Amino acid sequence: MADLKTVDLKIYVYSGTSGSYSDSNLVYELQKEIITGQTKVLFEIAELVRDYIDITFNDDYLSRTIWVTTVATLSDDTDQVFTYGSPLTDTYLAFDGYGYFQDEINPQLTDAFDLISNTNIYLPEGTAGKLPLYSATVGKVIIDSTTTQITDSGNSNQKIQYVTVPANTSQIKVYATDDTTLKKTITVNNVCEPKFTPYKVTFINRFGAYQDFYFFKKTVETFNVTDEKYKSNTIQNSSVTYNTYSGQQTRYNINAVSSLKLNTGFVVENMVEVVEELFLAENVWIRYENKTLPIIPTSKDFTVKSSLNDKLINYTIDFDFAFNKMNNVR
Repeated sequence: MADLKTVDLKIYVYSGTSGSYSDSNLVYELQKEIITGQTKVLFEIAELVRDYIDITFNDDYLSRTIWVTTVATLSDDTDQVFTYGSPLTDTYLAFDGYGYFQDEINPQLTDAFDLISNTNIYLPEGTAGKLPLYSATVGKVIIDSTTTQITDSGNSNQKIQYVTVPANTSQIKVYATDDTTLKKTITVNNVCEPKFTPYKVTFINRFGAYQDFYFFKKTVETFNVTDEKYKSNTIQNSSVTYNTYSGQQTRYNINAVSSLKLNTGFVVENMVEVVEELFLAENVWIRYENKTLPIIPTSKDFTVKSSLNDKLINYTIDFDFAFNKMNNVR
């Protein structure tokens, strides 16, 4: 029998339901030859697919998942297509998330239900929140005494569903698709903050879902100015004099970037996972002056705090707004 020599891989990326792709959805064609002495060919497609996940946010909480179908054609060392098992077709649901090293290779969301790491949520008193759920594994949620059924139509635009957590909720229970197996209980902490203005920061967490995180305590806003200068000649040739109100040094290319220093307020220990994911997030926004604005975490050092070592736990994080203060968008 001939041996495997070459694998040609076609990658289709599309929205809608699983398997609903066409030739127009073909985005990559890859080819690899098997290494002598090996029996498998490995394709790493995550970074290629990620380019097609559109990450935008305007306080709208949309499901940002896509379907990926791969079709692999196997050829033998006589350049003939294998008649058994070829082509091989596989379909995946892609999230813009990531795993940790200890999760090992290619972590999946097969055991995920709510798409957050924490079991506590902090909301300002009288403010509703959002809880991201994976519709393929969740049957229902009970928010206090109100039950919400979760249905999965198979469409990529509802694979991540954001359930509204009403203001002043105290507890959320998440159940599997059998509606009887309790998978997670989440405590909602309603914070009364009479002195400072709470700010809502939203980021893409490690599951690829939008997650809200409120900063309740002291906020400091600053901005850093950048500019350039040149020395000009102010002598008037006609009179061989110069005006004392005309400067020799002139500024140009002036701009600034505003920054925020935010404090979480006192939180429980298991919120450390959320703060870690916020530090690692590429896409972050803040609800600021009635607008959703992009920001970038600039704090680089992170110390894990515990009630044993630190008694009361507060995290301080620095952010830059992801745009210049003076509008130079062209």
